[in-house]
Amino acid sequence: MKTLGRLMRRWAALVTLGTIVLAATPRLAGQTAYQPKFPGDPAHSDSEAVALGYARTLMRAQHLYKKKNGQYATSLTQLVHVGTFTRRMTETQQGDYKVNFHPRKDGFELTMIPKQPDADHRSFYANEKGAIHGDDQKTATEDSPVLKR
Repeated sequence: MKTLGRLMRRWAALVTLGTIVLAATPRLAGQTAYQPKFPGDPAHSDSEAVALGYARTLMRAQHLYKKKNGQYATSLTQLVHVGTFTRRMTETQQGDYKVNFHPRKDGFELTMIPKQPDADHRSFYANEKGAIHGDDQKTATEDSPVLKR
């Protein structure tokens, strides 16, 4: 009887450990692959889709701001209520990404850096020229490859 009880406890511990491992690794637990949000979507994950949406919204707001004021905004707070840019978007942490916004003479730079860089969480760079650059090895720059639109 003691052997059976010990065997049952070990089996329960093994099952519990297996459940914890599967819960900690969603891909092994059956998580589905990223589903593109629109034709030609360059994102590799939902997290990237959010980051790229943020970058597009900021670039559109900057374009509208310049059209109205003759220059680009020098801070994110100046873009609030321009186009669809909201106050919440002025926060420097957007989902899994850290937002770095820097004004420059006649333009701006936006860098989005993931908390955990990997193939599904690339860094992104954009400026007043309108192209979004991505890099999965290091922080993206103007020299990084341009994402397909």
